[in-house]
Amino acid sequence: MKIVAGNSNPPLAEAIAAFLNLELTKASIRRFADMEVFVEIQESVRGEDVFLVQSTSYPANDTLMELLVIIDALKRASARRITAVLPYFGYARQDRKPGPRTPISAKLVANLITTAGADRVLTLDLHAGQIQGFFDIPTDNLFGAPIFAKDIAEHYNGDRLMFVSPDVGGVVRARATARRLNADLAIVDKRREREGVSEVMNIIGDVDGRRCVLVDDIVDSAGTLCNAANALMDAGAESVVAYVTHGVLSGGAVARVASSALQTLITTDTILATEAVRVSQNIRRLSIAPLIAEAMRRISEENSVSSLFD
Repeated sequence: MKIVAGNSNPPLAEAIAAFLNLELTKASIRRFADMEVFVEIQESVRGEDVFLVQSTSYPANDTLMELLVIIDALKRASARRITAVLPYFGYARQDRKPGPRTPISAKLVANLITTAGADRVLTLDLHAGQIQGFFDIPTDNLFGAPIFAKDIAEHYNGDRLMFVSPDVGGVVRARATARRLNADLAIVDKRREREGVSEVMNIIGDVDGRRCVLVDDIVDSAGTLCNAANALMDAGAESVVAYVTHGVLSGGAVARVASSALQTLITTDTILATEAVRVSQNIRRLSIAPLIAEAMRRISEENSVSSLFD
């Protein structure tokens, strides 16, 4: 078993390797003057079960191209099996045609990864579960719910806990976490007038006097989360925290979170934290490395991955 790391999130790759008591495989990933990606695997991977850890996060196109070139390098180096470990799968939000003459980019990226030579994909909290079907190779989608549930039980558990989905599409995800703690569920009904702009319309459920926990998969501009938190406080909630798997947090998202009604935003480390995220007083990060490492071990040993969530 070998682990190769791209440049998207070195600390996470190192944490995964440490959990498995392995050293990262030596590799040189650099750019030519015109920013072409060049990869050289600096030790033998012939006949090995290789796991390539690379989130396709900002800059998304660069990290995606790195992923594809590394896969090709491993394939040409005669690796026995190549598993693309994508803690964060970029382009996942483009999983359908929202209008005429628009692409389904998530399917395109799945095709690129398969064509490059990956034999398997391991990812975490896909934006939509059906994206697994975009791949023509085995794809394991892990869930952050057990890690979130453990942290919530340690910090916020109690009789007045209320889990909240920030939109109708995230109800299944929020319910899965709520079920683990035997808590109630509310839904924020919102109308999105245009991409990147959301307006909270109604709250389904009684949140008066409750400690609300928003659950989502991706926080990008943080507009939806902040609007939902403000609406919950207006509806009488005692406090609002948010648990989100992938902290994209682009643009002014960190400042937006700081000035909102959100008490704390908790994300995982699937995406490398910016300096603004690291110094933020109300953003906390949980490590996803043990979960991914254990899934990698089970794949390598041909054991069940789904039993991790039983």
